[in-house]
Amino acid sequence: MHPGRSRCHSGRVSDDQSPLPTHEAPAPADPTHAFGLRVRQWLEENATPVRGGVGEGAAVLDRDVEKALVAEARVTQRALFDAGLAGLTWPVAYGGQGLDIDHHRVFWEEAATYDLGSQFFMIAFGTVGPTLMQIGSEAQKRRFIPAMLRGEETWCQLFSEPNAGSDVASLQTRASQDDDGWLINGQKVWTSGAHRANRGALLARTDPDQPKHQGITMFIVNMNDPGVEVRPLRQATGDAPFNEVFFENVRVTAEDVIGEVNGGWRAATTMLMNERVAIGTMGERRVGGGEFESLRALATGNRLNADPVIRQKLVGVYISERILGFLAAQVQAARRAGREPGAGGSVAKLSRALLAGRVGAVGAAIAGAHAQAWPADSVGSDRWARAAMSMYVLSIGGGTNEIQRNILGERILGLPREPQVDGNVPFRELVVGTQRAG
Repeated sequence: MHPGRSRCHSGRVSDDQSPLPTHEAPAPADPTHAFGLRVRQWLEENATPVRGGVGEGAAVLDRDVEKALVAEARVTQRALFDAGLAGLTWPVAYGGQGLDIDHHRVFWEEAATYDLGSQFFMIAFGTVGPTLMQIGSEAQKRRFIPAMLRGEETWCQLFSEPNAGSDVASLQTRASQDDDGWLINGQKVWTSGAHRANRGALLARTDPDQPKHQGITMFIVNMNDPGVEVRPLRQATGDAPFNEVFFENVRVTAEDVIGEVNGGWRAATTMLMNERVAIGTMGERRVGGGEFESLRALATGNRLNADPVIRQKLVGVYISERILGFLAAQVQAARRAGREPGAGGSVAKLSRALLAGRVGAVGAAIAGAHAQAWPADSVGSDRWARAAMSMYVLSIGGGTNEIQRNILGERILGLPREPQVDGNVPFRELVVGTQRAG
């Protein structure tokens, strides 16, 4: 043996020779990889790419056109269900797939450039469905959740009233009990998608002798009942996504109560928390990297991408989007760990609303005169005018920015609550809206 090539008894080569190669265990396969390939193949074979791509604005949506789009979305949603791609993180017992949040993320990464019509099911999937799974009865879960996932039913949320907006607990819509259940009478307003909804989750006053937060019940209502009248509310953009809804002797049963009778405030806070999470994390479905990419494309097209002021504004949008992405991931991680997002949903929702305002303002600044007037035959030119006019929608819907800041102050910073002089007063004794203390 060569004097410089001796081996020790352990079989290792001495320090004057390179060690023998070691065989490390292969890294575990990514469980979502094969799933992502399956999603990609299904989308390529069955889904329609988003028309127009990044930066393309949608025209005013006529309700007849919208009706046709909803019908298409129902077909697509049923196809997703049949392919095992609906309700990815929802329990198998109710028609879901029982997968983790990573599969959900991978799905939307693959689906970002496809039009699945998912916006028509946002309230069902993001708000009502999670609430039913948290506090609904077993019969309600088995009846309504599979129908949502199959695209058979769309939902709306019936909370706000003309005299009970931010102070939802001041609502006056009443539910009077009779031998066969309850009769609902009253009015709601600013109800998104009520004109295309099959079902609604409604808050009504069931006991005016209790304080305003304690005498409310949440019901499931049939939006096709003859006692339900839906009237559109036309916006400055020309769209009518919101409605006012009137109820005249609409009958519901005990099986339609979500949660408990007179326990509607708990049901409402649960649903609002889910709504804030849905709004705060909805950026996962945006096309081409979010609104920053749309704005950058607009700036490039207008030859303003080298302007230092515009560049600074674009950087602000990019930073806001990145921060929101991290917040959304944190909220989703809490859900994955089985924790309620709590005030984290308000953080994400507030961030989303502030980002929408920033995007609308920057878009109008870059578009210039084209955000105010454009040729009638110019497809998508109204994008930034519409963005500017609707930039404050998210600062109101789902709880105003001021409400979110109050929640953060109280639940995260530990600041004292503001005084509430009517907290223990029976509702019928309050001067609220059209009601006069009697």
